[in-house]
Amino acid sequence: MNKEAYEMLQKEIYQAVMDKMDFDRDISDREIALLIDEVIVSESKVKTIEIADRGKLKKDIFYAIRKLDVLQQFIDNPDITEIMVNGKDHIFIEKDGVLIETENHLISEEKLNNLITQIVSKCNRRVNESSPIVDARLDDGSRVNVVMSPISIDGSVITIRKFPKNPITMDRLIQIGSISEEAVLFLQKLVIAGYNIFISGGTGCGKTTFLNALSGFIPKEERIITIEDSAELQLLEVPNLVRLETRNQNAEGCMEITIRDLIKTSLRMRPDRIVVGEVRGSEAVDLLQCLNTGHDGSMSTGHSNSAADMISRLETMVLMGMDLPIEAVRRQIASGIDILVHLGRLRDKSRKVLQIMEILEYKNGEIILNTLFEYEETGESEEGKVVGRLYRKGELAHKEKLMATGLTL
Repeated sequence: MNKEAYEMLQKEIYQAVMDKMDFDRDISDREIALLIDEVIVSESKVKTIEIADRGKLKKDIFYAIRKLDVLQQFIDNPDITEIMVNGKDHIFIEKDGVLIETENHLISEEKLNNLITQIVSKCNRRVNESSPIVDARLDDGSRVNVVMSPISIDGSVITIRKFPKNPITMDRLIQIGSISEEAVLFLQKLVIAGYNIFISGGTGCGKTTFLNALSGFIPKEERIITIEDSAELQLLEVPNLVRLETRNQNAEGCMEITIRDLIKTSLRMRPDRIVVGEVRGSEAVDLLQCLNTGHDGSMSTGHSNSAADMISRLETMVLMGMDLPIEAVRRQIASGIDILVHLGRLRDKSRKVLQIMEILEYKNGEIILNTLFEYEETGESEEGKVVGRLYRKGELAHKEKLMATGLTL
């Protein structure tokens, strides 16, 4: 059966199954599978359907009803890290750092929009023409961003950032060459000692993965509060963990809950550490106030091109939320953040820790940085892989927190 005939038959059987379903009660997966079989058998009496096509039809229609349609096969594939749907006709995946356009597509724009509604409704989110942009997550924690038409001119767009079922640990990051063992041991002691750490980098460089792995060094007896737009962090074996997530305003009258609201609320929850998934705007004001009021060992991430650039970005974000003299803003940053870790994605698509820097002080109108580790390229392999390593460049100047916990470098 050719592709066009298959898709037409799939659409007919899908509609026939939907017409037979009783939506007034909960229907089990087994009942749906039996109903699909029944319709396929009925259709095969008037049309020739090959055995192989029958099996594929059953799977595709079941996925369309119960799961994420043609996207489910990519969700189930552990080697695929991102899924991008650009309208109904173009589906891209990222595999081993390479973007590939698949041959799959959705049967209609209506089906695409139904799929979007299915995803966001599970997170108590709503998306429509009046609110066409939304962040959500799948059951497995994968991050989803949706932009619907007419904002997206050529059809609705879904971007799914998948997360592994088993979170990536620092040991794994060492194995794949993202960071050196020396740097990991160094950061481990800083986390235990309660240094405030900010992770920076571009889109898709692994900031959330690194934050999650770094959080694994937090002592288990401490109370941790995580704050995110869409819950992604997977802190394991932490008994005293509180996970908070933002909420958009909806038509039912539920008020919007922002990152700023959650940071303020978290301060009343007796946290030992606060972990903010990502800082993008005016919430930087509240984060810095938190870091400057005794919540040592807190962490967050942000977008930037370098560690030094992250300082400028933080200044801008603070000024978005509060009208302060730039000197006051810089003093707040210098006293609140101890360590900057900058990640990057190299030309061979590998993700690396590129810089680890200490914020020394605010002096003569500038924030002074101390480079502790820096990645240097030494060449390129025959396979086109970048060769290099993370070199130790300097010594930690502020050792007071280490000394207070009895640790040495």
